This record gives sequence, C-alpha cells and structure tokens, in this order.
Amino acid sequence: MTHTTGSDDDRSSEAGHSRPGPPAVVQYESHGVQVFVAHGAYDPASIAPLAETLQAAAEKHSRVVVDTGGVTFADSTFLNLLLGIHHTTDLRIVAPPAQLRRLLELTGADRVLKVQANPEDATA
Repeated sequence: MTHTTGSDDDRSSEAGHSRPGPPAVVQYESHGVQVFVAHGAYDPASIAPLAETLQAAAEKHSRVVVDTGGVTFADSTFLNLLLGIHHTTDLRIVAPPAQLRRLLELTGADRVLKVQANPEDATA
C-alpha cells in the first residue's frame, strides 16, 4: 500500500483517530463454490467493486456464497445487490452481523435469501 505524506488518512491517524478503510472483498473457493468475504461498510458510494465482483461471479458460477461477517454497515444498496444476484445464481449469505440481519428481517429478505450460519453449510 502506498502512502502519500500528509494525506487525510495520515493526519487522522496522527491525531489518534483511525478512519475505516474502503470496503474489501476476499475471494476463495471451497468445495467448488466461490466464496466472497465482504469487509467494511457498503452504501451507494462504496458498493461498485463488490457489485462488479459478485455480478461477474454470478454469471460464471451456479452458486455464490457471500460471507458477511465482516460487514460493518449495509444499507438498501447492499440489500438490492444481494437480491439482484439472488435472481442470477444460487446465492448464500453467511453470518450476517446484527445490523444486516435486522435489515433482512425488516424487509422480509430473510425469507427470500438463503442465510446460513457458516461457510461450511453454505458450500456443502
């Protein structure tokens, strides 16, 4: 990672405040299934990389698993992405944190999406 001297990130770190980095996605394969581990906050400004990654995977694979255990915030943008991917492939959502679980429950998406406790169940 390259740092530029005097960037906003450096100044906030120097002041004792850490800013969360951009959301990240780690990808791996388990039992022949593509697993994506999402980390960070997802909203309209940050969803594009994850959306592109999941859409490409959904076009190539019959099942896609998204481990959401590291998601710190998700809004309707994230929910709409999951619902869209659900229509393209067999999408499994793993370990949603409390905020995302609540969003799924409030919208009824928990009855549409396949939500599982761990990656092993989702890839079996």
